[in-house]
Amino acid sequence: MQLIMPNLYADLPASLAEELVTTIAQGDHVRIERIVSTGHRSPPEYWYDQPELEWVIVLKGHATLEFEAGKQTPMGPGDHILITAHTKHRVESTSDDEPTVWLAVFFANKGVC
Repeated sequence: MQLIMPNLYADLPASLAEELVTTIAQGDHVRIERIVSTGHRSPPEYWYDQPELEWVIVLKGHATLEFEAGKQTPMGPGDHILITAHTKHRVESTSDDEPTVWLAVFFANKGVC
């Protein structure tokens, strides 16, 4: 078996027209993504409404998540959150002076939580 272990901080662009989403690994019930944001935010009135759980951590930079209930959650390096399925949320802001690097794990609720 060959393991491929590129660095999560490799090839970080200074600016992007859209967020850069790279799937690192996936299986039947899990998907792991590296997301790079450079000042990005969700469009006004847009809400993510995902059928799976999402655990996300900010590895570099800063961001603020907003939830439909009105709560805003600022996040910096090391901050992480578990978002339950169908919890409407959006990205309110990300750092515009450095890339924000996220690691997101999407998984089915099969006896977890």
